[in-house]
Amino acid sequence: MNIVFFVHPSFIDSQSMPKFAALLSDGMKDQGHTVSSWSPQPYFIRFFGFKKLRKWMGYIDQYIVFPLVVKNRLRHLKKTTLFVFSDQALGPWVPLVAKHPHVIHCHDFLAQRSALDEIPENPSSWTGKHYQAYIRSGYQKGKNFISVSEKTKTDLHRFLVTVPSRSAVVYNGLNQSFKPGDSAVVRRALGELLGLKLGDGYLLHVGGNLWYKNRLGVIEIYNAFRLKYGADLPLLMVGSAPSPELVEAANSSQFKSDILWLSNMNDEAVKMAYAGASAFLFPSLAEGFGWPIAEAMASGCPVVTTNEAPMTEVAGNAGFLIARRPIEKDRARAWAVESAGVVNSILQLSAEERKQVVRDGIMNANRFNTQQSLNNIEAIYSEILQSHIK
Repeated sequence: MNIVFFVHPSFIDSQSMPKFAALLSDGMKDQGHTVSSWSPQPYFIRFFGFKKLRKWMGYIDQYIVFPLVVKNRLRHLKKTTLFVFSDQALGPWVPLVAKHPHVIHCHDFLAQRSALDEIPENPSSWTGKHYQAYIRSGYQKGKNFISVSEKTKTDLHRFLVTVPSRSAVVYNGLNQSFKPGDSAVVRRALGELLGLKLGDGYLLHVGGNLWYKNRLGVIEIYNAFRLKYGADLPLLMVGSAPSPELVEAANSSQFKSDILWLSNMNDEAVKMAYAGASAFLFPSLAEGFGWPIAEAMASGCPVVTTNEAPMTEVAGNAGFLIARRPIEKDRARAWAVESAGVVNSILQLSAEERKQVVRDGIMNANRFNTQQSLNNIEAIYSEILQSHIK
């Protein structure tokens, strides 16, 4: 196959999408296909230093200049080319190739739902609502879709105005090798690396500061856990540096000296953190998939996560489930206490019970195999292209 991937421009601040696009591109190359990637180049945006002006100049590069470039390139391509959109947020470009064989990868519709006032934790501005409507009007012209979870597929179908020709679910595969280790050995090595005393264990969270990651909820659970059960395990917050709101929440905690922010950790250190943790806290409000759930389980770490899709899809029967954090403060406090009880139940497991939890988690994580995911995606790509040629 000759495959053209539409990907986000390099001047957009995104971490996960470029990785996903690279995974697809490299995977299809390894499968023997001809691959190229198309994305807007920084023409207008490079002349403006002010953040707000750069944003609007970036829109010109993406939605005025780039479509002209695409139309010119289309004149020189084979009709048997498959066009792949690495993210449904690239919807404004879909009409450019809607008559050609194409497929759109869908990750989550949180921004779309927020723009319709469906998520009170993440209100949208007037311009944000119109921008999401613009994106939606684009991907609605698509005919073939691959979603990363059943939850994402369900949301997609709500927003489509016609029944798609194809709509499949292919779960993400783990893009690194995660494996369990001897917890005592791992904790000692990680402690030496970080200059911390971790021999008795620790609670772990891995994530960024996006609203749906609910890092504030992690701190609330930790506070409730320490207050009610007295265990003095530290909390490692791995990922993005904390926002001012999170810094304030941590500093307000009477256990602030044990809330440790760890940014810029390399991949090997993160793997060690997973493998040595007493429990992994992932109380997300929403997700498209939820990579860290599978990563932690593959590393032999028990996972506490939210009892809603798609977290339940990824956790399967191997996770410890808690309710979604309520938005009201009084109810959120009660939620934190209840969730802390679930964390404590993990710490009270016997050695044999914990071994079984670990085994179940590893078995569940084995579902998320990168090569199998790529094989499934390749098969869908081929079907779409063949049906168009016929």
